[in-house]
Amino acid sequence: MTKIIFRAEILQEGDLYVGLCPELNVSSFGETVEEARRSLHEAMEAFIEECEAMGTLEDVMSEAGFVKEHDTWVRRKPVVEEALSIG
Repeated sequence: MTKIIFRAEILQEGDLYVGLCPELNVSSFGETVEEARRSLHEAMEAFIEECEAMGTLEDVMSEAGFVKEHDTWVRRKPVVEEALSIG
C-alpha cells in the first residue's frame, strides 16, 4: 500500500467521537478517542485501497492538495493556519 501522511481531526458529537481526514472527506467514529482514531485509520486504508484498485489514487491525492515526496504522499503545509470570523 502507498504511504500517506494525513491530518486527522477527532471531534466529539454527543456520546461518540468522529475521526475525520478533512482533505479527503473520509470519516469514521468510535465510542472513545482511540476507537475513533483506529476506525479512521481503517477507513483511510479502505479508501486508499479502492482508489488504487480504480487507478485514481494519483488524481484524488493531487486534487486534495497532497504532493508526492519520494514514495510518500504528504499534505501541503500552510504557512499560516488560523480561524477567522465574518459578521
